[in-house]
Amino acid sequence: MVIVDAHQHFWDLETGGYPWLTPDAGVLYRTYRPEDLRPELERAGVDRTVLVQAADSYAETDALLALADAHDFVGAVVGWVPLLRPDETAEAIARYARHPKFRGVRHLIHDEPDPDWLVRDEVLESLGLLASAGLTFDVVSLLPRHLDHVVTLAERHPSLKIVIDHLSKPRIKDRQWEPWAAQLARAARCPNVYAKVSGLVTEADHRDWTVEDLRPYVEHAVERFGPDRLMAGSDWPVALLAADYRTVWEVTGALLAGTDRDRVLGGTAEGFYGFS
Repeated sequence: MVIVDAHQHFWDLETGGYPWLTPDAGVLYRTYRPEDLRPELERAGVDRTVLVQAADSYAETDALLALADAHDFVGAVVGWVPLLRPDETAEAIARYARHPKFRGVRHLIHDEPDPDWLVRDEVLESLGLLASAGLTFDVVSLLPRHLDHVVTLAERHPSLKIVIDHLSKPRIKDRQWEPWAAQLARAARCPNVYAKVSGLVTEADHRDWTVEDLRPYVEHAVERFGPDRLMAGSDWPVALLAADYRTVWEVTGALLAGTDRDRVLGGTAEGFYGFS
């Protein structure tokens, strides 16, 4: 089977603009390129990846597509378009859709001061354009309100394929369960909503997490979404705050024992993002 890391990033401090990436980010405050990731993929046995934006800009999207052209292991790119400006969104979609690896869009909604940014009229209109173009939408949510809005999006645009990044960042370190569990279950009832088992080690205690800390959150996601709507990702290099690449991938595989791991570790992502 093909193993797919459904969520990873690259960034270049010399050429990119990342307002969130400052010197206090520790190990993250450096450039990460494909040559840094390739040996990690080989050691972990990962075949393809989904390269996801980390800045809301055309410049980064263009750079990610160029990297995808140069590196076969990148199977799909999730870039950015200006969702607040539907006319410009339409133009950007027309331009980017010509690239075979441009498969979806994300916006850093968790950095927006407006907690209801995701359901603004202009954004909803632009998401309809994504749906019509056959593109996907990654939701990086932080507030409980963000996860509630996923249901609004799914019901408003039932043909839009939506994926919740990082299981919506459950508060693992604080061992919080609700309202996350109920909200994730509600989102999972929408057939066009998927989720990523990714970014969990960084929601736990960075220095003292265990597999058992993560287990109930992953089991809940498996129960609610099933393997056909669940995919696995490393969230590298962000995951380096808590663990190296191989550890994250091995732990993810162990936590998925008892379900159809072939789907979660590859097949779901291939189908969702439409790998060529």
